[in-house]
Amino acid sequence: MREKGQGQQTIKLKNPIGVAAAASVVGPKEGEGPLRKDFDFISDDAYFKEKTWEGAESAMLRQAFTLACDKAKLPPSSLNYIFSGDLLNQCVGSSYALRDTGVPFFGIFGACSTMAEALSLAAMTIDGGFADTCAAATCSHFCTAERQFRLPLEYGGQRTPTAQWTVTGAGAVILKDGGPAPYLTHVTTGKIVDAGVTDANNMGAAMAPAAYDTISAHFADTGRTPSDYDAIVTGDLGRIGQDILRELFLGDGVDLGLRYMDCGILIYSGKAQDTHAGGSGCGCGASVLAGHLLRGMTDGRWPRLLFCATGALMSTTMSQQGESIPGICHAVVLDMNPDN
Repeated sequence: MREKGQGQQTIKLKNPIGVAAAASVVGPKEGEGPLRKDFDFISDDAYFKEKTWEGAESAMLRQAFTLACDKAKLPPSSLNYIFSGDLLNQCVGSSYALRDTGVPFFGIFGACSTMAEALSLAAMTIDGGFADTCAAATCSHFCTAERQFRLPLEYGGQRTPTAQWTVTGAGAVILKDGGPAPYLTHVTTGKIVDAGVTDANNMGAAMAPAAYDTISAHFADTGRTPSDYDAIVTGDLGRIGQDILRELFLGDGVDLGLRYMDCGILIYSGKAQDTHAGGSGCGCGASVLAGHLLRGMTDGRWPRLLFCATGALMSTTMSQQGESIPGICHAVVLDMNPDN
């Protein structure tokens, strides 16, 4: 019996799951952006003192996870599960980062939606009585993503105006049964939506329809409207995708207004940092959520927040074969006062 289901795609957790702690770690470029004061650690070295970019990505995630555990005052051994993934083949960024923790590990993949997916699965596991404490984490690195999905950096290829800059960043969140506010109260699981976009340099256009589908489903399932939220935040649609999402909702007569923000736009200073359409990558939504957004919630800026991370479910092989780019969006509700 689906006791906790609320509509087709949303569940309402019986026991709101608290955020015991969160930590964000980013690279030099992200540290030069407008959110610099909200990150727990900013590296002055894109290699994070490692020999390879892939090693740097793992080191970054390992540091975010360790910081989150320290802030929660919990040893890693007290965690029941870790849910983590990244953009690299076989999710090696996460598995190499967390291989020495000794904690049961679920490796997951949702592309840039991975943080919301990890939070969803961790919260449902706790609410189902299978765990008391779980970690949700993810990461991305500009250099590893460029090498895997686009062109080697040494090639010096021209970036198109619609291209986004993969964030060098990681975020980790510790969820705990009966933990402190903010609480995770709802999970809306996205469906795969393919708008037929084939341009791998226009991720915003590929993912925006999926964000529209999931957010619309959330409103339909819960009976809520944009005005029920202090902030609605997508993971990394960037400027192109953000405009498309706004237009899609305006077609329904819904104005998302100033409450709507995008992590890919928040993390960089646009033209000043030459990031074209904005930020992207698993680490984009993860680092902005674990730093800027959760801090804003506890400071009273956004008592109730809808976090909607988006991902492009593509690979270089499928793109080279002329396939379109399917999108996905997973959403979670974070609430300082869930009884209100």
